[in-house]
Formats: sequence, structure tokens, C-alpha cells
Amino acid sequence: MVHEVIEKLRGGLIVSCQAYPGEPLRHPETMAQMAQAAVIGGAVGIRCQGLADISAIKGQVDVPVIGIWKDGHEGVFITPTLRHARCCMAAGADIIALDATRRPRPDGLTYAQTVAQLHEEGALIMADCGSMEDAHMAVEAGSDIISTTLSGYTGEREKTNGPDFELLEYMVQNFPEVPVICEGRIHTPDDLARVMEAGAWAAVVGTAITHPTTITTWFAQRLPSAGMR
Repeated sequence: MVHEVIEKLRGGLIVSCQAYPGEPLRHPETMAQMAQAAVIGGAVGIRCQGLADISAIKGQVDVPVIGIWKDGHEGVFITPTLRHARCCMAAGADIIALDATRRPRPDGLTYAQTVAQLHEEGALIMADCGSMEDAHMAVEAGSDIISTTLSGYTGEREKTNGPDFELLEYMVQNFPEVPVICEGRIHTPDDLARVMEAGAWAAVVGTAITHPTTITTWFAQRLPSAGMR
């Protein structure tokens, strides 16, 4: 049976509200305001990064919050250890997203061991996968949600221009008992429509909604003068 928190995400849009270090929007209050705006626009969930942001956003929205803690820049750095996950729980995240690749984790625990311990503590787990093999491991470990988040970023699959539809469709077809979320490079409403038609439980959109620097770049690159710079 699907948990009621995950059921709230079914068929909907989850908006990722994140700003990179050094950017003007990198502030918990700003991200909370971004999350509020997304919910007003129809988001059924929010994904966010960092303990301060999780706490700030959880206090301002009434939809499920998927929390992560990025620590590091290489290998496993999305909620890389049991300690990171526990801190996300304490900050108020309703669902904890973990790197669900088969790479070594910094604390020496396996992904399955991490999930088992977090389940004992009452957490719901979203598995950020990078390949079909990752998805199998994540499901065997008892993940509550599996996602395409890390496709194209681990060296196992080519980085597609848009969503990785092949991986998404594989997950949907092979793991019908587990909610599958599509995340990664959903840049247009048409992309989102295709993702949902492919059977995704829900979809995460970040850059195309909440990263104005990148969005501005997309437009600026289409100016006639862009080719002369």
C-alpha cells in the first residue's frame, strides 16, 4: 500500500527549489518564498536542498517536502550518509531523497543498510537512480519511490537533451508496484506531458521553473547577436 504522503504526489508536479552556492537567491527565506509561489501555481510537492531550506520551506507550505542534503561534489553527495538523512528528517522533510547508485557511500554503509535503518526510524525514501541497475537495487532495498534523477550524471547512461524516457519507461514497466518519479531535464510543459503519458507517478521540475539565471541564458542564446559574442 502506498503511503498517504506519497499518494498526495500522484499525477502531480513537484517543484525543486534550489539555488547554487554563491548565487543571489541562495537564502532559506528566498527559497521558502519560491516554494510558496510554486504551490500557488499548482505544485503538489517541493524538493529542496539543505537543512535551513528544508526547515524554512516546511514552515511555509502544506504540501509534502522532499529533502536532500548535498555534501561534496564527486561520487555520492546527495544525502550521502545515514547522518545526513537523519538531519533532513529532523529539519522536517516528509520524504528523504538519497543517492541510490551502486557507488561506495562515505560512511561505509550500503544503500540497503541505510534504507533499512531509516525505515525503522519512520522515514520515507526516494531513490535517486542513475541506471536500470540502480533501480533494481533500490527496489530490492525497499525504497518507497524510485526516480530518474541521476541519469546522465554517473557515467552509466548518456546524458539526454531532455528527460531519460528510456529509463523512465523501463522503471514503470518493470516495477509497477513502486511509484516512479521522473526528474531531470524536464524543460517544457510538453516534456512534462510526455513524462506523465509514459506512466510517471509524478515529475520533478527545477531549473525550468526556479533557476532564473539558466532560464535567462536560454533566452539570451536565441538573440540574433548571440552568435557574434
